[in-house]
Amino acid sequence: MTVKLLSGTQLAATLREELKAEVSQFIDRHQIKPTLAAVLVGNDPASEVYVRNKHRASQSIGMNSQLHRLDSTASMHELLSLVNRLNADPDVHGILVQLPLPKPLDATSVLDSIHPDKDVDAFHPENVGRILQGRPRFLPCTPHGVQQLLIRNSIPISGQHVVIVGRSDIVGKPLAAMLVQRQCGYGPNAVNATVTVCHTGTRNLSEITRSGDILVAAVGQPRFITAEMVRPGATVIDVGINRVGDSLVGDVDFAAVSPIAGALSPVPGGVGPLTIAMLLRNTLVAAQLQATSRAGE
Repeated sequence: MTVKLLSGTQLAATLREELKAEVSQFIDRHQIKPTLAAVLVGNDPASEVYVRNKHRASQSIGMNSQLHRLDSTASMHELLSLVNRLNADPDVHGILVQLPLPKPLDATSVLDSIHPDKDVDAFHPENVGRILQGRPRFLPCTPHGVQQLLIRNSIPISGQHVVIVGRSDIVGKPLAAMLVQRQCGYGPNAVNATVTVCHTGTRNLSEITRSGDILVAAVGQPRFITAEMVRPGATVIDVGINRVGDSLVGDVDFAAVSPIAGALSPVPGGVGPLTIAMLLRNTLVAAQLQATSRAGE
């Protein structure tokens, strides 16, 4: 069996071109440039790279990008004050607080302080609740990237058994909430899945993962998904990214699973590039919502 590689790099480039045209139309119509404000606390090397990539991607499609830095010794008061200033700034449409935060800063309190209309990561409780109810303001970036990877590669979702390994608030739980919906903005064929979420309390894990038409690995453990855990011909989406020595590897044992799977996303170059593309999509949506709200005032 020849596996189909699901390139997130190629799809992200396509999505950015689509967004570039939409951003240009939005600017022409409203004379407003969508603006994403990133908040970086400390100097974590990985966070520096992520923020730099988001900045470049924003500028490449015609958006504004701001970077607000705080020292690693910043207090909760300083960080919350900065977020509140960005909440009140009409020229800022999306706010991103780069995680992880240095200890003892409380990430939950900080994310809860971002105004729901500017919460382009979709972490605010109000936005999480709207996703669960099937009426999202924004879709969370990585789960949305997974959904787009499936849709754009014509991989059926409706009626399929999707097995998600990992129940994080960032990937596992929101992806399950999205795919189990009856309807979505991409039509009923992009949702309507039967979803099983596996975690540390799951018994007979391999038996369950082998039952999946679509298997999503999001556990943060290198090469966790092995060949015997995959049904022949299944679609396998690898969300993980782990550093092993000098290499980046996913949560899927790529070499072992490739001969088994029908389609497989690589690491790097799979879901990762799509996460940033979906962040840009949410920033444009935020600008559109805020422009509409101001027009109706």
